[in-house]
Amino acid sequence: MLAKCDIIAFVTTSDGKLARKFYEGTLGLRVVEDTPFALEIDANGTMLRVAKAQKVTVAPYTVLGWKVADIKKSVSALAAKGVKFERYDGMGQDKLGIWKSPSGASVAWFKEPDGNTLSLTQFP
Repeated sequence: MLAKCDIIAFVTTSDGKLARKFYEGTLGLRVVEDTPFALEIDANGTMLRVAKAQKVTVAPYTVLGWKVADIKKSVSALAAKGVKFERYDGMGQDKLGIWKSPSGASVAWFKEPDGNTLSLTQFP
């Protein structure tokens, strides 16, 4: 039934102005609309709705990620814009914070202003 429907991704913020600065300014995504309820963002053809709430309950796992062609280049570019990449004990991440999964995928995690975990993945 939904196989031919476009997906909408959601994340929540308690500070719409700070979220817009991050998603638009830091990540380079285009804000389509900024309403009292949400930021509607074009994430390369996928709608990302950053819902505005009084309080955000941060999930203890990755909520949103991007598939990238060159993870080292992407991590370096975001780090140059002030993004701090997460380090997790026992993950064996390299100096940039990139982890190599058993499947050969390379993954790096970072947080957005509300503390939601986002990721970059380069598949083999």
